[in-house]
Amino acid sequence: MLRISTAPLTLFLTGALVLGVAAPAAATPPDIPGTATAQAELAGLTVAAEGSTAGYSRDLFPHWTTVSGTCNTRETVLKRDGTSVVTDASCAATSGRWYSPYDGATWSAASDVDIDHVVPLAEAWRSGASSWTTARRQSFANDLAGPQLIAVTDDVNQAKGDQDPARWQPPLTSYRCTYAKMWVHTKHRWGLKVDSAEKSALQSMLGRC
Repeated sequence: MLRISTAPLTLFLTGALVLGVAAPAAATPPDIPGTATAQAELAGLTVAAEGSTAGYSRDLFPHWTTVSGTCNTRETVLKRDGTSVVTDASCAATSGRWYSPYDGATWSAASDVDIDHVVPLAEAWRSGASSWTTARRQSFANDLAGPQLIAVTDDVNQAKGDQDPARWQPPLTSYRCTYAKMWVHTKHRWGLKVDSAEKSALQSMLGRC
């Protein structure tokens, strides 16, 4: 397995020799708003105490669903966010490069990459999705129209878990502005609430844009 970190450029090699390779552009999910728009959207969100995770299950947010042919949502995002991605007949990525904007690392194996729900499913549940239909939760979990899905380093995604920006922000500080815009716009698009600590953290992040 080849692991290439590019912030700063450091090579981690396992049984392979790699010559210097420039990092691809960062993943760019669609519909990321400008700073002023994100600030206005944040101001318009309902502020309320976070709800309970009682009754929550990832199974209540069916994913990954088929997008086209044999390609599901995960595979579609891998192709969208990667560089020189090659897939097999079942749409699984067999090669390519993926730059994780959360931590500045570049990966050459799809198995090292997770598709992050920017607003985690459990966070959405606590913020209003507990009252949604399963069909609406499925649409949220597979949202390709907004900035809700992004390819990132698997370990970083797992460290994030279901935490909101008051408790977790991308390790790469230069990406926190963009992350805040993505988070706010997703909650705005889906009518989800924010708690006071979350809103304060987002205001601070947007204030540094």
